[in-house]
Amino acid sequence: MKPFLQLAAILLAVSSTPAFTQDAGQVERVRLGNSCAKCNLFQADLSFLDLSGRDFSQSRLRQSDLSLSTMNQANFSGADLSVSNLFGGRFTSVNFRQTNLQGAILVGGYFGGADFSEANLSGALISGADFQNAKISQSQLNDTCGDEFTKLPAGLQVGFC
Repeated sequence: MKPFLQLAAILLAVSSTPAFTQDAGQVERVRLGNSCAKCNLFQADLSFLDLSGRDFSQSRLRQSDLSLSTMNQANFSGADLSVSNLFGGRFTSVNFRQTNLQGAILVGGYFGGADFSEANLSGALISGADFQNAKISQSQLNDTCGDEFTKLPAGLQVGFC
């Protein structure tokens, strides 16, 4: 029983550390238009912003709101965007290489020219999104769901939700 209590105490201590909460200063710098690679932007509200060309590589954006934002040519490589809302956003030529988009909402977004190489899209909702000319694979799409309005590169398909 004692090892279990020690493990529980360690897990409680780790889960309550500030490293798991957003860095308000970093979020504010991004909202002012700055890049923020390797930042902790957990649950950040970046909706309606134009942050084109900014660098968010290896940043933690889990559960963030990027709805109706413009992020053209931004770099999200290696970032955690799991369970985030990208609804209706414009992501032209964005680098999503090795990005975690698990459970993310990409509904109605534009992703023309975006690179999703090695990205995790498991459980993502992509209904009505435009992926034409995006670098994305059928194996990635197999774990997503969309609808008849989802636009994909030639030869690819998505299951309906």
